[in-house]
Amino acid sequence: MTDKDFQPLDSGIVPRFAGMPTFMRLPVATPEEVDIALIGVPFDGGTTNRPGTRHGPREVRNQSSIVRRVHHATGVSPFDLARVGDCGDAPINPLNLDETLESIAGFYAGVRRAGAAPLTVGGDHLITLPILRGLVADGPVGLIHFDAHSDTYDSFFGNRYNHGTPFRRAVEEGLLDPKRMVQIGLRGAISDAANYDFAKAAGIRLIFIEEFVERGAKDVMEEARAIVGSQPTYLTFDIDVLDPCFAPGTGTPEIGGLTTREAQAMIRMARGLNLIGIDLVEVSPPFDPSGGTAITAATLMFELLCILAESVAAKRPPG
Repeated sequence: MTDKDFQPLDSGIVPRFAGMPTFMRLPVATPEEVDIALIGVPFDGGTTNRPGTRHGPREVRNQSSIVRRVHHATGVSPFDLARVGDCGDAPINPLNLDETLESIAGFYAGVRRAGAAPLTVGGDHLITLPILRGLVADGPVGLIHFDAHSDTYDSFFGNRYNHGTPFRRAVEEGLLDPKRMVQIGLRGAISDAANYDFAKAAGIRLIFIEEFVERGAKDVMEEARAIVGSQPTYLTFDIDVLDPCFAPGTGTPEIGGLTTREAQAMIRMARGLNLIGIDLVEVSPPFDPSGGTAITAATLMFELLCILAESVAAKRPPG
């Protein structure tokens, strides 16, 4: 393929409702062919209550047909900064959690070796753990984490691998540096008063929604940027950080969340970070009869693609 091939279909030639559904109507590619690999992980075997996020990647692909080429506020055209393609779905086994974690990690190790930066759509939040296992090879990285939940619990039903535990496991495994981690938008009643003890003891910065409202997006993101610094950083966005009036199609909705406008603004404030990858998770189409959550996810995916494309371009050797 040539660079010219890595462009969305022209809606003036092929209508947005036509053609094979791929992320942002981009060509199907291998990680070796692209700078940024758009990937689905259709797995919800780590869900503890309402399943359905296994259907997230397919529906976000469908709704991402609305994505256009140029960001209206920043002027960024990610498809002109980097070669971007739909690299399909990571292999999963819906009946075997351990096998799935291993196969996802192996898939993302291949993405890393190919030199591509992944932008992933899940799937429940457990998928971030094997993604990090595949991507992190040279010491722990930083994390900006948008979520209603800390996901640093130890276990549910005696199982240490579920969508409430990935970031505790990632810290324990040396994939994430807890001193370079910030979690934004936390809220909701908890099942045990000790639920945040691990995160606090490890030094993870927890920003609850009440603090966010008092300080505002700009101040919070300035602190987040200072925490992760200029070293390699991963960004993960759980759709349930949004108020459920904006994103009802998710497994664990919590009222009192971010607006879509606040989310867009904060993603833009992450421009210039040293990003190794991004994911957007917990979109559950069965709880999203209007399709609004998937449309929101697709739009935020474009916002995330813009900052990832700038990061990829900034690392490219001159000439």
